[in-house]
Amino acid sequence: MKWNRFRLKTTTEAEDIVSSMLADLGVEGVQIEDRLPLTNEDKEQMFVDILPDIPEDDGCAYLTFYLEESKNSAELLDRVKEELEEMRAYLNIGEGTIEESETEDVDWVNNWKKYFHQFYIDDILVIPSWEKVKEEDAGRLVIHIDPGTAFGTGMHETTQLCIRGLRKYVKEGCRILDVGCGSGILGMLALKFGASYAAGTDLDPCAVTAACENMEENGIPRDRYEIMIGNIIHDTQVQEAVGYGCYDIVVANILADVLVPLTPVVIRHMKSGGVYITSGIIDDKEETVVEAVKSAGLEVLEIHYQGEWVSVIARKN
Repeated sequence: MKWNRFRLKTTTEAEDIVSSMLADLGVEGVQIEDRLPLTNEDKEQMFVDILPDIPEDDGCAYLTFYLEESKNSAELLDRVKEELEEMRAYLNIGEGTIEESETEDVDWVNNWKKYFHQFYIDDILVIPSWEKVKEEDAGRLVIHIDPGTAFGTGMHETTQLCIRGLRKYVKEGCRILDVGCGSGILGMLALKFGASYAAGTDLDPCAVTAACENMEENGIPRDRYEIMIGNIIHDTQVQEAVGYGCYDIVVANILADVLVPLTPVVIRHMKSGGVYITSGIIDDKEETVVEAVKSAGLEVLEIHYQGEWVSVIARKN
């Protein structure tokens, strides 16, 4: 099936109202491009330690949407144009022009899967849920992963640093908390290493769907791994749901700038003697995190490196 791609040029002032108008008319999946500065909330949602260099805001915004080739879609486009003209009377919509092009029918959600294949982290086989375990890998520790739209396949250096930390410090029957759990890979591996219970928190609601599907694929009961959505740094309801002083290990594969305010909060959820495993730290932020860990009263046990990434492991005495 062919799709028509439409790119509507408007203003940042009008982008929300125009997007709402498109939704009201039945247009789904509008992509917005603009140069507005990132908010603090935007930055918290990003899993990179080097934020993108966004050019200065020029007041322009581009809204891209797709329509099937049909008589109804042509009528819908005419209605969009009519609505834009009516908006000009009370809103600066800028040019309000629409560029049209054609694209192939693509499964946008699943298309990335052709680039994700099974791989090894030391003796662990990480395998997509849609691939089969080979006979020669039958004796390995296996984790099935389909991250969906959540973060975490295990391929990134920061995730691998956390996995190795968990492999070393997880003891039979221990409890772990994964802050920024994404696909659930760290919590699930901790359970496979011998932990009795894992809790995960994340800002992205997609993490719940991804982690629950992965738990089912790996045969992990829901009562052994619970996911909570919210910001544990500020949200007291999340903090209370997670529980205080009850975790042997807290793992956080998050940006250094988030680890700094997170650290004095999560120590309240750790048992005495509990281990704090962090990663997601670009090398030039190492000292920043080490200082935050020490300031929170934790003892630094180990620092590990992989590529340009750093993992700091500490203990609550």
